[in-house]
Parts: sequence; C-alpha cells; structure tokens
Amino acid sequence: MLPVRRLIATFALLAGVRLSAQPDAPPNSQPNPYRTMEDFFKLPPPRTWGSTSSIDIDRKGHIWIAERCGANTCVGKNDSPVLEFDASGKLLKSFGEGLFAFPHYLKIDADGNIWVVDGLPPGAGRGGAPAIEGKGHQAIKFSPDGKVLLRLGKPGVTGDGPDTFNQPSAIAIARNGDLFIADGHGGNSNARIVKYSKDGKFLKTWGRKGTAHGEFDTPHALAFDSKGRLFVADRANDRIQIFDQEGTFLEEWKQFSRPSGLFIDRKDVLYVSDSESRERDGYGHHPGWKRGIRVGSAKDGTVTAFIPDTFPTPEQAATSGAEGVAADSSGAIYGAEVGQKDIKKYVKK
Repeated sequence: MLPVRRLIATFALLAGVRLSAQPDAPPNSQPNPYRTMEDFFKLPPPRTWGSTSSIDIDRKGHIWIAERCGANTCVGKNDSPVLEFDASGKLLKSFGEGLFAFPHYLKIDADGNIWVVDGLPPGAGRGGAPAIEGKGHQAIKFSPDGKVLLRLGKPGVTGDGPDTFNQPSAIAIARNGDLFIADGHGGNSNARIVKYSKDGKFLKTWGRKGTAHGEFDTPHALAFDSKGRLFVADRANDRIQIFDQEGTFLEEWKQFSRPSGLFIDRKDVLYVSDSESRERDGYGHHPGWKRGIRVGSAKDGTVTAFIPDTFPTPEQAATSGAEGVAADSSGAIYGAEVGQKDIKKYVKK
C-alpha cells in the first residue's frame, strides 16, 4: 500500500491541486557549498560602510547597494547612499545625498531605473520622539544617473491612505510595471501591501496586522517568481506568504525560517536571508532556527543550501548576518548586513 502522504500527493496531482511545500529536512541541516569573499567592494577612503540592508543587480551585472551613510541613519549626513559597483567590486558612481533618512530597500526595474524605499531610523517617530521632517515614508524612483523620476508617499508624513505610508520596507515591480510596496516595519506602523500602476496611480491595498493568511507582521521584503506570484517576507510571523497580483493568498512557507530578505532569479532559485532568529524569548524568538542565507526553489519550496551567519554571538545581537540578499547570473550570492555594516560575496567552493 502506498504511504498516505504519497497517496495525497498523487490525488492532488491528478486533481491539478498544488500542495504547500513542507519538506522533511530539519532546520539548518542543508550543506553550505559556498565560500565567503570578504572586502570585495571598495569604498574610497576615508569613507567606510554603514548598515546595508538591501542590494540588487542590473542587466549589466553591476551591483547596486543602499548604504546608510557610514552609520545606521543618513540623518545629518552628507554621504551619497545609493552606490553602483561593477562586477569586480569597483565603485562607479553614487548619488542620493540629502534625500533619505533610512534607506531600507533598493530595487532595479526592467528599464534599469533604481527604486529606493526610505523608512525611519531606530527611535525616530516612535514613543513620542519627533519624526524626520521632509524625509522617510516614501519610495523614490531614480534614473541610472541619479535623476529623481517619481515619488510615492509623502516625505516625513505617516498614514495608511492611498498616498501615505508608515515605515515602508520594500518594493517589487511586476512585468507590466505595476508597483507593489510592503508598507510597515513592526511596532505601530502599517502591515499591508499597496499596489500602484507603473505611473504611480493607486490601485488597491490588502493586509492588516495579524497572523492569519493575508495578514502581516513586518512585511520586510518582496519578490516575484517567473509565474508572477508575489512572495512576501512576513518576518515577525516567521514565514513567506505567496499571493497573486490581486492579493489572493496562495501559499505559506515556513521552511525558509524568519525572512528578512528575498531574491528570486530567472531560474526560480529562491534566496532567503534570516538576520534575526534566536533561541531566547523576546524579539526574534524562533527556537531551533539559525541565522543565515537559505537557497532553494521558488517552484516547490525545497531548501537545498544554508550559509550560516558567522557573527560570533548572534544571541546578543538584534540583527546579524545578511538582511538583504541578491544573486548574479553566475550564482554568486551577495549579503547586505545591517549589524556588521558590511557586504559579503559568496561563491561556490
């Protein structure tokens, strides 16, 4: 007699139903086929790296990084936080000085334009602390040369309407140019996805704070697969949620741990960074799971590789290891680190 799981899978296949992927492999058990390349990206002295929460790669193979002005905030800084590097790690250009409070997410669209999502630095606008006037709570579209082309949200203004955000975290761009904003970064911020047309016209929103399907707690990163499904890193709920582009819930995956960053390449390889899991109670509590980058399939949810965080005492840090993640056409992986204030490159051994 066939095992029950196999019978269920067989009937599901015949019926055209796809089951949510729940592989049997225990947490942290996958091999690490990568070696780490330190200090790959070069900054001109005396500039040093600040927190780097996001990274993406354009069609030329150039690597773009959002960097927080040598610190964990750009408030009061004159550095240019949007950086372009060639494939050898050489800095080509930078721009965006004076425009951001807390650059949080960077994404390249199909035309090579650069989107940067600006949130709030720790403490700002919380618990009675003043907000940052004229900065934060927006997504800005730049040309590759740094010209501002479009803004979503009102800088320095919080809200949950069609033209306001409260600590937005990420952006994804569909093939037709529609824009999806992950609006919220925990606490008393929002917890929703907001959809716009490519020219910035509000289309719809879905989600609220909670743990049910279609609800969020810190929607921290977004990515599309080859089918146009929207993957949401629902970080504080320790899961990925998958939707169609109208907001219909499709699947929930927990086997990629507590996701801070998502990246899906053209072959539907899924890269997920976990920068927060820890054993102890309180923030980041996720027993049995270790921080690091997990590599797997956006098609069936299997996890095939795990690059552990190398920070010596992750239990003592709110965040360590990669928060943002991306991969180039050769399969090299890039991790953007908030805690270590660094960028690491990982290549096959």
